[in-house]
Amino acid sequence: MLDEMDVKILRLLQKDCTRPVAEIGKEVGLSTTPCWRRMQKLEEAGVIQRRVAVLDPASVNAGVTVFVSIKTDQHSLAWLEKFHKAVVDFPEVVEFYRMSGDIDYLLRVVVPDIAAYDEFYKRLIGRIEIAKVSSAFAMEQIKYTTELPLSFVPISKEKEPAKA
Repeated sequence: MLDEMDVKILRLLQKDCTRPVAEIGKEVGLSTTPCWRRMQKLEEAGVIQRRVAVLDPASVNAGVTVFVSIKTDQHSLAWLEKFHKAVVDFPEVVEFYRMSGDIDYLLRVVVPDIAAYDEFYKRLIGRIEIAKVSSAFAMEQIKYTTELPLSFVPISKEKEPAKA
């Protein structure tokens, strides 16, 4: 269970995880060591999964985003495992979801251009049988964030230890 101090730390880390611990601690009202301990506990608990650099897609020649909807008529465990392994192996696939509703899977694919997407598509269907594939190219990115909303976090009501 997280407390309000944990949420404050997480909010700051989501914006910029490269900030020094002392700076984060000062902003949330903790000294460096207690702040560092909290961050370590959040990592050990799996709340903080990893710290990464968010890259500019255009700068690394991956500026075209394609949303790929996949429908399958195969629902065996063997096909599912084969499909998951095939998709995970493609570096162009940056997000991969099993869905409810009219489509079975949704992929977010990033590539330099339509020709690169066509090559990806051919490699994908060469590895696994798919009943129906629909591709939608993003024309403009209106919002993108890696920050999760923290307003839903259940807050522990236990009294926080004295600030060091």
